[in-house]
Amino acid sequence: MEDQNQTAVTEFLFLGLTDQLHQQILLFVTLVFVYLVTLGGNLGMITLIWMDPRLHTPMYFFLSHLSFVDMCSSSSIAPKVLCDIFAEKKGISFLGCAAQMWFLGLFVATECFLLASMAYDRYLAICKPLLYSQIMSQRVCVQLVMGPYAVALMSTMTHTTLTFCLPFCGPNVINHFFCDVSPLLSLACADTSVIKLVLFTLAGAVGVLSGLIIMVSYVCILVAILRLQSAGGRRKAFSTCSSHLAAVSILYGTLFFVYVRPGSGSSLDINEVVSLFYTVVTPMLNPLIYSLRNKEVKNAFGRTGRFYLT
Repeated sequence: MEDQNQTAVTEFLFLGLTDQLHQQILLFVTLVFVYLVTLGGNLGMITLIWMDPRLHTPMYFFLSHLSFVDMCSSSSIAPKVLCDIFAEKKGISFLGCAAQMWFLGLFVATECFLLASMAYDRYLAICKPLLYSQIMSQRVCVQLVMGPYAVALMSTMTHTTLTFCLPFCGPNVINHFFCDVSPLLSLACADTSVIKLVLFTLAGAVGVLSGLIIMVSYVCILVAILRLQSAGGRRKAFSTCSSHLAAVSILYGTLFFVYVRPGSGSSLDINEVVSLFYTVVTPMLNPLIYSLRNKEVKNAFGRTGRFYLT
């Protein structure tokens, strides 16, 4: 009789980030600025790489796709968050919630494997320079980009389907500002222990596999750099990898803090702040990291600027 009286949830409500007006205004202005810089920075990076023939190399081919993924991952969250800041009812439909989780998961997982592809590219460039152009052909570059999209698509489809096949018939208030797995599972009207194990294993496989590729690549790179005789060669090799290492550290550090660290499910308020960082702020930082720390990108900006000003 109790099961018959339960009603399936058709929409979810977010608690949001804050209900204080002055905090809402500050948050709105900050997020609008961050989102516009994210769109401008990543779109500018893609355009620059496309326009400048000197950047038509595997490294910048991967970077253009990283910028595209950053732009898309931010756009899957930021517009909805901005609309909800001043809204009394911060709601999202059942299908809208599933779509938001799917798109964010797709682009975050793709970024993890794209960073792994970029690490492999740096490994070949530094450890096997004579064979680099032969190994890193156009066909291989396309495969190293399409692979992350394909793996991320399968992973995200699985975890989104498993999550939204659960019955949701009780409370529909999500203690978050977007549809994330952990707060959603806490609302399910069924035992989620098996699903949590499967999802944790799946997410762990994505993180561990991509992280392992990055770690092995950089161990080999470090060994190769230490074997270099000239200090100038070492500095050049380190500078080539520093931007990528910064991007990897920021993304994996925040993902580990939210999803892997012990007790991560119990401190939702802290998780919200860190989640805001990796969903909105990190996509803004990547083009800045690669442009400010990369002489080739800065020179390309200069050439493009002079071309249009003269």
